[in-house]
Amino acid sequence: MNTPVSLDVDQARGRLGELTVIDVRTPGEYASGHLPGALNVPLDRLRRALPVLGNARTELLVVCASGNRSANACALLAEHGVPAATLTGGTGAWAERGHELHRPATATRTAWSLERQVRFTAGTVVLTGLGLGLLHPSWQLLSAGVAGGLVLSALTNTCGMAALLSRLPHNRPRPADLAATLAALGERVS
Repeated sequence: MNTPVSLDVDQARGRLGELTVIDVRTPGEYASGHLPGALNVPLDRLRRALPVLGNARTELLVVCASGNRSANACALLAEHGVPAATLTGGTGAWAERGHELHRPATATRTAWSLERQVRFTAGTVVLTGLGLGLLHPSWQLLSAGVAGGLVLSALTNTCGMAALLSRLPHNRPRPADLAATLAALGERVS
């Protein structure tokens, strides 16, 4: 797999007005704060947006929380002949540099990032397995299963737990309005 073109935070900030920013995080993560002007096209719905994204007149910048999902999105786009860059470090790096994250007016609470949810869930399951292992040693297999999943996640640069957690209702406080996002994108490409 080819490594996508990356822009660091300073490069992206300096060119923000000339880029079409696509945020591939879940709607809940997007609502918790996104780059100014970013449009939300969740990674699991990116294929539906390919026809519109392929007609973009400006360079695409794909962002996520850390840069991993956006790199996967860039690879998918490249497979379909759509050039795109990824933001090194994602919105986390953007915020660490002190740059503003926009939040929709309808956002009433701050959602945890998917990465934070994975860490919390994995830790909780491991502690549960260890605690129940005091009652019966076979429960320790629960902790071993999570450890194996984390190793697999690191080796494959994917995360099954994140895929499952992204489908939970609290990560989809509102469905991503892909039709509205594609209409807004269509206005930018016309």
